[in-house]
Amino acid sequence: MKLKSIISFIVTPVASLLIILFADVKPGEPAVTYTLAVALLMAVWWVTEAVPLAVTSLLPVAVFPFLGIMDGKDVASTYFNHVIFLFIGGFIIALAMERWNLHKRIALKILMFTGVSPGRILLGFMIASAFLSMWISNTATAMMMIPILLSIISKLEETVGKKNVSKYTIGLLLGVAYSASIGGIATLVGTPPNLSFARIFHIYFPNAPEISFAHWFMFALPISLIMFIITWAFLYTIFKPKKGSWVNIDKHTFRHQLSGLGPTGYEEKVVFIVFILIAVLWLFRSNLDFGIFTIPGWSNFFPKSGYITDGTVAILMAVILFVIPSKKAGTHRIMNWETASRIPWQIVLLFGGGFALASGFKESGLSTWFGEQLIWVADYNPLIVIFFIAIMMTFLTELTSNTATTEMILPILAGIAVSTQTNPLLFMLPATLSGSMAFMLPVATPPNAIVFGTNRIRVSQMARTGLLLNIIGAIVITAMTYFLGTYFFDIQIGEFPDWAVID
Repeated sequence: MKLKSIISFIVTPVASLLIILFADVKPGEPAVTYTLAVALLMAVWWVTEAVPLAVTSLLPVAVFPFLGIMDGKDVASTYFNHVIFLFIGGFIIALAMERWNLHKRIALKILMFTGVSPGRILLGFMIASAFLSMWISNTATAMMMIPILLSIISKLEETVGKKNVSKYTIGLLLGVAYSASIGGIATLVGTPPNLSFARIFHIYFPNAPEISFAHWFMFALPISLIMFIITWAFLYTIFKPKKGSWVNIDKHTFRHQLSGLGPTGYEEKVVFIVFILIAVLWLFRSNLDFGIFTIPGWSNFFPKSGYITDGTVAILMAVILFVIPSKKAGTHRIMNWETASRIPWQIVLLFGGGFALASGFKESGLSTWFGEQLIWVADYNPLIVIFFIAIMMTFLTELTSNTATTEMILPILAGIAVSTQTNPLLFMLPATLSGSMAFMLPVATPPNAIVFGTNRIRVSQMARTGLLLNIIGAIVITAMTYFLGTYFFDIQIGEFPDWAVID
């Protein structure tokens, strides 16, 4: 039996059982002990992936009621909420883009615009990857960009020579992988940890101001742009071709690939309109307060504006795609269920499991207990604490699922914030962002794994490049959380907000 199996199926279950039977973490409150035992088992199974992530995510439904942690009805209800529907609706629209090749057309248009010199090609692929991953999954973005990239690499090898372009090829591959992750942090739907944060934050602090799509976008987009610029400059400096070895490829190469898609069809135009419309509706749903002036949100026109969420908008626009007829022979509607069934339901269950675990942490008092054990954190400057959280999450997610790790860590950070009388956003924001900033290993993120699968890059090359970017990412996130986050989320350093008081 492999070591991983021994740890997952023998050591950890026995340890969890011993905690349940003999430990008393918080006297008089057995639910704290039981939740810790379940959290330990889920954490190890999520890290080792001994069973599918989605199966591990169902453990709260199976064991919380038996252990008296949460009512069966209550724990089941955590698995579907407005954040889940935001993910589902956004993914359906992304699948519609894929169905009609709109994402390829957008990518090639960007590449045509940027040009064919070494720096411009790298920039074009990175812009296309970052922009698409803001709206569709970074996995789908990388899968779509790699065939286009490999065709360009082949042309470069024919024109410049395989030896002269081998180093530059590594930079291009890493550029696609890294920018797919960097672009994803800019929007709530761009990467799963962002959605996990929005929901877990609401579970713990229901009286806090809503983390809307627009609110997150205004905060995270500058961070994404700064990381994008740094990454492009770094990759180009490290991997640019030697002087005299470069011969520009035909400037019409991207145009030829675009013409291969044919003229823009009716279905593509419809999906593009819906894509633009949903982005506008998300951005302007709630009031945008810029301090000097406020742009009123369109939801104010409805008598119950508070009833409308970003998830409401996502599902409405997704449903519309199933209604609009298609003009292409053999298809009936712009979207069909055969395509929509490709929604990654395992991620939906992973979300639900994280939300259920977060609810268990709160209901049992385990997050408060963690906070009490780590109250010494208050003795350190917030900048130091934020950087430690960022660097810890960055390197932790090199080896574990970023979504599962984020959902395990955020409840603990919420408890620490309450115990130390610190605004919870100062701890939870950097942890969320850092969960998507792992650049060193192929297993860290799907885009890293996809580019590694081309067999054109070694683990050592990715690790050396990614190490410095990991550290830079932690520094950028720390600085931007402390200075920009305090402005956008009205965080007063040293002041504990009223909405964070847990009854």
